[in-house]
Amino acid sequence: MSTLLVFLSILGPGIITGSVDNDAGGITTYSVAGAMYGYRLLWTLIPAFVVLLVVQEMNARMGIVTGKGLADLIRENFGVKVTFFIFLGLIVADIGNTTTEFAGVAGSLQIFGVSKYISVPVSALLVWFFVVHGTYQSAEKIFLVFSVFLLSYVVSAVLAKPDWAAIGTAISRPSFDMDTRFIGMVIGIVGTTIAPWMQFYMQSAVIEKGIKLDEYKYELWDVVIGCIATVAVAFFIIVACGATLHQKGIQINDAKDAAEALAPLAGAFASQLFAFGLFIASIFAATILPLATAFYICEAFGF
Repeated sequence: MSTLLVFLSILGPGIITGSVDNDAGGITTYSVAGAMYGYRLLWTLIPAFVVLLVVQEMNARMGIVTGKGLADLIRENFGVKVTFFIFLGLIVADIGNTTTEFAGVAGSLQIFGVSKYISVPVSALLVWFFVVHGTYQSAEKIFLVFSVFLLSYVVSAVLAKPDWAAIGTAISRPSFDMDTRFIGMVIGIVGTTIAPWMQFYMQSAVIEKGIKLDEYKYELWDVVIGCIATVAVAFFIIVACGATLHQKGIQINDAKDAAEALAPLAGAFASQLFAFGLFIASIFAATILPLATAFYICEAFGF
């Protein structure tokens, strides 16, 4: 019982980092992959999981052992110039990612009849208030609840009635095409699964939570569960779109298109669940990204 209580008290950084990785951009990438290639790209999630696990574990370990964030360590070991250029690149990337998240908020709530001129300003205000006035402890609890809501994609995939035998074949017998679109999609899946900001947030979150070296084994399980959650959500998004959109030859441009196209194929409930998952993922990431940015700005300047 005591071991379980210790684990539950440490639970958070790994699961939150893994879950928020499935943001609006990630969901769009997985949806397009499923619509274009069906189940064929499911095998890419296996190497992506392995790399993600190695990187996230390394970040957690460095944070616990050194008590310093990743930007801190980069500045101390490689100097201010290198840190500045990394910091500049991350700022630009995070601004772009945050814009994408609010596009995800707008698109997902349009499925429920909410105008983007209402959803985006209200969501932005809520994110601002939460980031500025909230505490890390309260934020972590809310983020863990958000992580659970992403299971809506599991239900969407099941409602799509996929061919599980074909899924097993696609995973056990990987196929690869040498055309640029296929290669680009493989790169896109791996790239969206392992995002740069995650490494900074993960290490800083471990420090913020005050995890000690003798608690590392519990944090390792937190990281493993988070990585499994990341890949599981990606898996079910690809399956949902592969079982419906790909079978009917429907091509999409973003996750909103996927949610709308699911309605006549898998039912309105599956479509609404998909849109709900997109909203949660988008608002989740839109909240985390400013926190991650704040972490490495402060660390880069030695605050």
